[in-house]
Amino acid sequence: MTDPVKFPLPPAPVPYEPSPELRKLAARCPVTKAELPDGSTGWLVTGYNEVREVLTDQRYSRALVHAPGRNPRGVDSITSDGLLALDPPQHSRLRKLVAGAFTDRRMQALRPAVTRIVDDLVNAMIAGPRPADLKHAFSLPLPSSVICALLGVPPEDVSRFHAWSDTIMADWTRPRAEIAAAFDAIYAYMAGLIARKRQAPADDLISVLIEARDAGGKLSERELVRFCFGLLLAGHETTANQINMSFVALSEHPAELARLRADPGLIPHAVEELLRFAQLTASSAIPLARITREEVCLGGVTIPAGEAVLPMRAVANRDPGAFPEPDRLDLLRAPTAHIAFGWGTHHCLGAQLARMELQEAFCGLLTRLPGLRMAVPLANVEFHHGQALATMRELPVTWDDVSRDG
Repeated sequence: MTDPVKFPLPPAPVPYEPSPELRKLAARCPVTKAELPDGSTGWLVTGYNEVREVLTDQRYSRALVHAPGRNPRGVDSITSDGLLALDPPQHSRLRKLVAGAFTDRRMQALRPAVTRIVDDLVNAMIAGPRPADLKHAFSLPLPSSVICALLGVPPEDVSRFHAWSDTIMADWTRPRAEIAAAFDAIYAYMAGLIARKRQAPADDLISVLIEARDAGGKLSERELVRFCFGLLLAGHETTANQINMSFVALSEHPAELARLRADPGLIPHAVEELLRFAQLTASSAIPLARITREEVCLGGVTIPAGEAVLPMRAVANRDPGAFPEPDRLDLLRAPTAHIAFGWGTHHCLGAQLARMELQEAFCGLLTRLPGLRMAVPLANVEFHHGQALATMRELPVTWDDVSRDG
């Protein structure tokens, strides 16, 4: 057997593309043994069918990542006893408490409010200077405002979470002490907010969860706090980065961008293709692991019990066996079952919310800012180092003259 490959691999020259070396590994075999930064080993899973198996088969456990004696790294180091660290039936119990708040029907009812937020942000961009920073003027405040409104987090506190979440959403290179400090700060904030809402309940998701905790006994106090800040973190970081990376990908494919401008009715379809095509994971990030409960055969490779398995969703979304011409951005591509939101038990709880926000974001940006384009070459866009997501420091954009009311 060949020696394990060293992971992480060198990054791709284009930030929304998977690593070329990782793609080469995927072409040879959908499962590859790798040496991780701490000297431990794991199995990189890059094939579409194999990743879906890992995400759905209960022989691959999330809970065992945090078993005694294990040393989780990166984002996994702060997921213990939250939804992401549980297997059924414990996971099912907690997820059921909030699943009803994220149905497609509820998200469509929320759409007019999201449209108003988009309009307000675009109005502010039009009134401000150019170039504008798409990240801080639009992509970050949009999902932050929405998730805070859903949860009941005061809008004036939103900015406090960005620094904390940037630290918590770190890759394996970030010192654990820094992650722990940010974790403690956000935990203390959320515990204080829950205490205030116990005294003055409101029409928001945190108040609903408090009722489930206090009246129904369906949550422990620790679960309640972890659940609330987990929803807050997950509800804005990924969507903000998806807006940015999708716009970068469109900018690098001008024919597809022109097609979308000419026919905004394609936006829902385009969002799905961009979710498949534009990866968000930083090249140095270790994906959320699963641990084999027993010996398994995956992609023709035997993996012993107790081994870490790492599903590489972005690479799987470029599997030619699942997606014809996977490296071509095609906004007219037939609907496909991409796994940008995961699959199975841990399929993203807020997937319908994210879809709706992305649709409204691109509708507002492309219809109200004519000729919207990047103001600098992609090579000049600077990314944060040490993040699990490929997070830009800023994204300068400009557009053609437009009347203030659009």
